[in-house]
Amino acid sequence: MVALHGERGRFGGRVRLGIPADTAQWPDVADQLADCLISAGPDDAAPPSAIIVYLCQEPAAGETGQDVKDRLRPLAQRLRTACGALDVPVLEALCLSNGRFWSYCCPDFRCCPADGTPMVMPGTSVMAAAAAYAGMQVRGSLKEMEARLRPRTGRRGAEQEKALDTAAGALVPRMLGDDGALAVRRATLDLAGAMIHRFRQDTPSGSNRARDACDDALITDAEAADLILGLQDRCTRDRAAEWMDGSAAAPALRLWRALARRCAGGYAEHAVAPLTLAAWVCWSTDDGPSARIALSYALSMDPEYTFAQLLHRAINEGLDPEPLRRCLREQRLEAMSEETAPAPAAGPAPGAEPGAGAQPALAGNETPRSPKRPDPARPGAAARPRGPRGATGPGGRTTDRRARRRAGRDDDRSRR
Repeated sequence: MVALHGERGRFGGRVRLGIPADTAQWPDVADQLADCLISAGPDDAAPPSAIIVYLCQEPAAGETGQDVKDRLRPLAQRLRTACGALDVPVLEALCLSNGRFWSYCCPDFRCCPADGTPMVMPGTSVMAAAAAYAGMQVRGSLKEMEARLRPRTGRRGAEQEKALDTAAGALVPRMLGDDGALAVRRATLDLAGAMIHRFRQDTPSGSNRARDACDDALITDAEAADLILGLQDRCTRDRAAEWMDGSAAAPALRLWRALARRCAGGYAEHAVAPLTLAAWVCWSTDDGPSARIALSYALSMDPEYTFAQLLHRAINEGLDPEPLRRCLREQRLEAMSEETAPAPAAGPAPGAEPGAGAQPALAGNETPRSPKRPDPARPGAAARPRGPRGATGPGGRTTDRRARRRAGRDDDRSRR
């Protein structure tokens, strides 16, 4: 839903929500969305002059785009009623599905035919031509953007999961050694810096799918596993967030996306950390839509992940990322100066650009998240070794999602 202001229809606030599968929720959702968009602005701000509603959903198996339009008509009508009750009219309500769009407001079949109006294909409009001339990259459809973050499946997913199992089994002995957590943090940041340098040296071309395939080929399963598990530590993740601008931003974003795609099988929730890092780089480089997609995916897996929550709120409130970027730059310079002192800093600066400075404003000491949740059916789970400050070691896979999420909230602070 997009608010319009003034006689010329200037774009204002926007709200976006996944369409609830339960139709019984539609009335309440429509009322809340209308109230949020119309009443949530500053007290002295004028309400919108009108609203445009977009209902976007691809057909299910056996459905057509027109079926989707008919099925969502009650929701469109309820949204129009909810906005009208607050004295703001819905100027247009559109259904977008299967490459076509339909109007719920226009009854004239001469301009809005029953079988829908074809949408302009990406890259064929005058605006797309101007963007290409200016060097701007077309992001693709929402489905394509989400596909770039989905984990591997099939044989490749099974191979990556096996590598994650191996890395998880080796992680606990490393954590239990002298300065174990610090050593793992150093190794993770060093490896991440090397990967970013590797990605910078090899920039792929072609479609998004072709570029992602090239990126996947640049990192081995074992390297991806070590990085995925290492980034579960909050301090490591926050230091990795320093790769957010300059020449490091683009390869870092490619790396975080590649790692999210490697969180296969029972390690799906480990993708929250690289997804949030990808969202941070996108927001830091003024790519809000891509940041929203990554954060939406991350929060769908772990709604209580603090870093993702803060970024999501910052983007929704239109905050400027520059103050946080400035803070990270200053901390990087401080860390680099500390490294030249007789007593070196605890964390090295991986690669040429990033430093291993203090953590950004997301403060709080946290221990690494357990690389894998324990399997209740595996004997001896209660006696497994524990890492520093209560972090659990790797265990077997569990399919109990609710128990896994509860354990993450109650016992494991690294997911904050």
